[in-house]
Amino acid sequence: MNQNKNIFLGAFVSLLILGGIVWLAKPNAPANQEANANSGSGAIAASESSFDFGGVSMAKGNVSHNFKIKNTGASNAIINKIYTSCMCTTATLKVGGEKWGPFGMPGHGFVPSLKIKLAPGAEADTEVVFDPAAHGPAGVGKIERAVIIENDAGEPLELRFTAVVTP
Repeated sequence: MNQNKNIFLGAFVSLLILGGIVWLAKPNAPANQEANANSGSGAIAASESSFDFGGVSMAKGNVSHNFKIKNTGASNAIINKIYTSCMCTTATLKVGGEKWGPFGMPGHGFVPSLKIKLAPGAEADTEVVFDPAAHGPAGVGKIERAVIIENDAGEPLELRFTAVVTP
């Protein structure tokens, strides 16, 4: 009887610990996104939200593309986090002469909170680097990836790209 009690207690404690880890690892979403969207914050937009690399060879190495983003709102916008949808992709933010990153996929490295202010009308570059060899020989074919930019202006901005990976 004591052995069953110990097993049950051990399983319960393990579940509590696992639940705590999951709770701590969740993204820092605003508690009230509707209030944030209507608070007069800036609005982050991209001049292009998707890009097609076309054919990309694993043997030739990494490829990159710069996405231009802009605060189209009347007040400051705050960029809170940048992360990617896959470990094969990194993103670096460049505002003026400053640079942050590279940022990767959550769970495959640290994704810090940023709090980078983008003034009304200000532009920034998001350099996206894709490593076609990251998934090895099984990674050939069409891929679709994204870079997510969380900001205080409401919905996250997604910058997407595609490629056809060849050996």
